[in-house]
Amino acid sequence: MLDLQRLRALHAVSVHGSVGAAAAALGYTPSAVSQQITKLERETRTVLLEREGRGVRLTAEAHQLVAAAQELLSIVERAETELEERRGVPAGRLTIAAFASAARGLLPGVLADLARRHPALDTRLSEIDPHLSVGMVAKGALDLVVAHDWDIAPLRVPPGVEQAVIGDDRCTLLVPRGHAFAGRESVRREELGGERWVCQPPGRVCHDWLMRTLRGAGHEPEIVHQADENPTLVALVAAGLGVSLVPRLGRGPLPGGVVEVALDPAPVRRLYALWRTGVSRRPAIAETVRTLQEHWPAVAAQTPAAAG
Repeated sequence: MLDLQRLRALHAVSVHGSVGAAAAALGYTPSAVSQQITKLERETRTVLLEREGRGVRLTAEAHQLVAAAQELLSIVERAETELEERRGVPAGRLTIAAFASAARGLLPGVLADLARRHPALDTRLSEIDPHLSVGMVAKGALDLVVAHDWDIAPLRVPPGVEQAVIGDDRCTLLVPRGHAFAGRESVRREELGGERWVCQPPGRVCHDWLMRTLRGAGHEPEIVHQADENPTLVALVAAGLGVSLVPRLGRGPLPGGVVEVALDPAPVRRLYALWRTGVSRRPAIAETVRTLQEHWPAVAAQTPAAAG
């Protein structure tokens, strides 16, 4: 009989793309995951992983086992959901992923609140960008995801995944203190031609929004510096190296050399909670989504002050 934990390890490697990433998601060491898969290979008398460069790839037989593992894990998940639903209280492990600024600006308060009110609930947070996390929740690698989209780039929700709106996050233009826009209350998108931009890399939602919006206003953006994290973008603006469009959530106080200017019309990104349809009755999901929505107004109302 195939061991479910070993199948879970193989499924995690398939979803996360490597033994190391699978181990981090499962809370094991890479060695423990490798041992589980080695035992599964002995049980099935089949090669499941093959070396490819510095990583591994799944064999055709492994992909067949992964499909079976997905079905079995879904059955186990339904059983766990029914038991938790009958108890009527949030309990058990809940794996959550959130993009960086939500993980920094929203989730700490939410998770602390849940821990205080529901001690039987074991939440586990990972910082993962929406372009990866939404697919992972659909495949069963995560229980709940906090993601976002922009007005011109709606979030694509896979089949079998439900969503609820958490709230809207305003974004503002950040410029160096000596910039011509620094004394303005607002700037229109049509005025942004010729600026040197500091932005997130291609493929990120913020980058795609900037490119499409400025091109729609008749400008080809000149992106001179790229960084994944918003604090890095702010630091580059503070050094006078360009301007940037940065959401307010999780941004923190601005350095003295940075000025915030409203963009007209104001860009807004919408935050969502997403989970698989099969676990929608789970009290842990319902309570976490409710708590995210309950905390959002206070988080959104916070106005980061400039550092002195």
